Amino acid sequence: MLIALIPALAWGSIGLISGKLGGTANQQTLGMTWGALLFAIMMTLCSWGHFMANCTWKLWIVGLISGLFWSLGQNQQFHAMKSIGVSKAIPISTGAQLVTNALAGVILFHEWTTKRQLSIGSLALIILVIGATLTALHDKKNAAVNAERVSEDWNGGARALILSTLGYLGYTVVVHWANVDTRAMVLPQAIGMVLGASMFALGKNAFKKETYKNILTGLVWGTGNLFMFEATTMVGLAISFSFSQMGIVISTFGSIFFLGEKKTKREWVYVVIGSLMVILGGFLLGILK
Repeated sequence: MLIALIPALAWGSIGLISGKLGGTANQQTLGMTWGALLFAIMMTLCSWGHFMANCTWKLWIVGLISGLFWSLGQNQQFHAMKSIGVSKAIPISTGAQLVTNALAGVILFHEWTTKRQLSIGSLALIILVIGATLTALHDKKNAAVNAERVSEDWNGGARALILSTLGYLGYTVVVHWANVDTRAMVLPQAIGMVLGASMFALGKNAFKKETYKNILTGLVWGTGNLFMFEATTMVGLAISFSFSQMGIVISTFGSIFFLGEKKTKREWVYVVIGSLMVILGGFLLGILK
């Protein structure tokens, strides 16, 4: 159970770490992928026999495509954080990813076939949508806090969240569809991530100190990825998947305490209830898996 909580701790900290390290969204994405690639190389070397046993052209093609989709998802998530703040972007992004991946599983892979799955799954999707909506609600009655939010760009944030969700959807769906070994795919996937991030950062002051600093973000992400594998084999996918969603608690409340994002008392209530609902929705979807 403790191992299953490590991905939540690692992934939930990414927005906070990148926020503290600084840099543009493109620099953060590129630096993060370098760190993820470094971690993937070390992980592959430690399980070289397993990698060679599963190394095929299909594995490489799927891994590269998945990595390219991931880079789109992560890059646009960073843009959303810049536009509307971590405490709003992460819960909405998490909820949207859970909803779209669940719908893809139903429509493309026919994962829900029984009445129980359909009823619990539908309830989970409703809870996720309501929870993600609550985290983004404003307290319009508090003029002092609202005056500090004039810099929020909800048009740009919404566009970035849509693209991020599509990127993360492609990142998971292509792997599920191809049915390749996920542990062996870590290296080609990381290479695809670097290629995608390099395209986003091309000609945009990519090679700055903030980019190199964000290698740490990638190492943290890789740590979460590794322990997600370990937790799945030890306690099952349902628990490991559900626990990983608890990272939004760290990212949402951490951004308020450590990044200085402002909340009124009413918005605190919205955020707490919304975050708990996203976790509950993720837990219900985990049960179905």
